[in-house]
Amino acid sequence: MKALLLTNEYPPYVYGGAGVHVEYLTRELARLMEVEVRCFGDQDVTSQRLRVKGYPVPKELTASTPPQLRSPVEMLQRSVNWMADPVDADVVHCHTWYAQAGGLLARLLYGTPLIITTHSLEPLRPWKREQLGRGYDFSSWVEKTALESADAIIAVSTETREDILRHFNVAPDKVRIIPNGIDVEQYQFTPERDALAKAGIPEGLPYVLFVGRITRQKGIIHLVRAIKHLAPGVGVVLLAGQPDTPEIGEEMRQGVEEIRKSREHVYWIPEMVSKHDAIQFYSHARLFCCPSIYEPFGIINLEAMACGIPVVASAVGGIKEVVVPEETGLLVSFEQQSAAPFEAVDPERFARELAAGINRIVGDPPLRDRMGAAGRRRAEEHYSWTSIAGRVFELYREVTGR
Repeated sequence: MKALLLTNEYPPYVYGGAGVHVEYLTRELARLMEVEVRCFGDQDVTSQRLRVKGYPVPKELTASTPPQLRSPVEMLQRSVNWMADPVDADVVHCHTWYAQAGGLLARLLYGTPLIITTHSLEPLRPWKREQLGRGYDFSSWVEKTALESADAIIAVSTETREDILRHFNVAPDKVRIIPNGIDVEQYQFTPERDALAKAGIPEGLPYVLFVGRITRQKGIIHLVRAIKHLAPGVGVVLLAGQPDTPEIGEEMRQGVEEIRKSREHVYWIPEMVSKHDAIQFYSHARLFCCPSIYEPFGIINLEAMACGIPVVASAVGGIKEVVVPEETGLLVSFEQQSAAPFEAVDPERFARELAAGINRIVGDPPLRDRMGAAGRRRAEEHYSWTSIAGRVFELYREVTGR
């Protein structure tokens, strides 16, 4: 059997959880079957049963396109290019709305059964209009059409499955829950700290870590607001790059600049660091903070847990299934405004509660060590990529009848 995976992100061009998911899933699936990946970029790799090809879109194609619409227009062109090459797979498996138009075309043109993994859902990300303008209407239409046409849908958490059934006309028996995973051999504590030294972070500094894009969804602005409430001497390291829009990038810059006037040891590294370096930052943090306002799963929390550090996170989405309160970390309630769904009803209270959770763990080393060890065990016992790939493979067999 052969699977064709369509994806926006694939190494070396990975900036979010979906890209991490596809990287490790394809590695494990290739131990079981033939796998082909068509993606955004210029990749051209063949390794045993794994074939990866990127499909660049000439810059001149969208040179005169309004900036907010370039991404959707390039996605359409890429989808056509994907399908211009013959499809000989038994199943096509899409990741994120950027790939779903290609999956629809494969189903219609080649009769290939379509499976979609939902890493997020457009109805729950209305702030994307800030980034895409009318392109958000288009992405929402693509997602709705694809999900309602799919032969099977993978939800990465129980709450995501419920969201799918609530927002789309999909039969419940088509939606399966298969979570994200973690490579616990790769993500584990390391004594190395050259990446920290390069960033100027003093050895022994008790710091809280954030890793992620500068986007409304990841809630980083809420964490920046919380910094002023942290106990004296607690540092903050923000591995945060790729702002969704110039506006949120500027909001981030102003927030960090303002807090630095009254507080030492606030480090902002405005680009996505390598996996090797990220593991160092995880390993030497006192804890990890995930202030997301919407998170179907939150693979970054698994990365932190696998490195043996506790998590303080928003009690939203799949995070509630990954982080066990009082065992592997702490969860903070997030109540959204209906008028501004990327904002808290009481932003100041949310910031204070984030800070209170951080201060509690930093101030209690035995608690911190106990939670860190429990998080590592949970990552090892429940989130193996090998077992997750096996479940995906069985779904392929069920859908194809092979």
